[in-house]
Amino acid sequence: MWLPAGLALFLCAGPLIALVVRAPWPELPGLLSSPEALQSLGLSLITALASTVVCALLGMPLAVILSKLTGPWIGLARGLLLIPLVLSPVVSGIALLYFWGRNGLFGALLNQAGIDVGFSPWAVILVQVFVSLPFFVISAMTSLRNVEPEMEMVAATSGASAGQILRHITLPLAMPGVLVGSLLAFARSLGEYGATITFAGSIAGRTRTLPLQIELSLNSNQPEAALGISLMLIGIYLVVLLLARFGTGRLLPPA
Repeated sequence: MWLPAGLALFLCAGPLIALVVRAPWPELPGLLSSPEALQSLGLSLITALASTVVCALLGMPLAVILSKLTGPWIGLARGLLLIPLVLSPVVSGIALLYFWGRNGLFGALLNQAGIDVGFSPWAVILVQVFVSLPFFVISAMTSLRNVEPEMEMVAATSGASAGQILRHITLPLAMPGVLVGSLLAFARSLGEYGATITFAGSIAGRTRTLPLQIELSLNSNQPEAALGISLMLIGIYLVVLLLARFGTGRLLPPA
């Protein structure tokens, strides 16, 4: 048992240790403060925050419906929600292109109205919402299901309406899972690459997020810059995990 467990840790931790060992630490401050790195960082944080807000606004009602109601269409909706989790990033990008693109199913209507979301920060946000929304909804659903039904029943027998029960009992008790879902959605949005470059492209200052900047640095024979930005991204992920662990106590089990 110890050997497979150790091998699993080796396979997960080994590549991360390699990044730390190979990182150009003396040049790191200059690499991370370059205009390209800062521009990509700013765009990544803004779009990831925006997509997280959208996931929360749209995903919370969906999570409530999927966790409280039953029926054949509920099962179908849950299945559709899982599809972005297993789709290839390139397939996700193509799907978004044929839906939101200038000649897409819905994008054509927007184009007639003079709205073109392709190759813009809006395209980046749409990609991030597509890949991150399932993380938020699943986490929120799990938390909502853990709310004791007896507490809601007591409130109902006391004369509280369904809306009052939801606002004052269900949502406050489910809030830790909602916060974890928000952090997971943010982290997933921050690291999105494949669908972004397929649908939104890699345009400096508009769609070139941190993962795309890493890819550009590698292709431009700048491995030190790619390593530095990779470490920056890992640092942000660690902050997100710490917030999830100590801010909500729900992402990881107690040690």
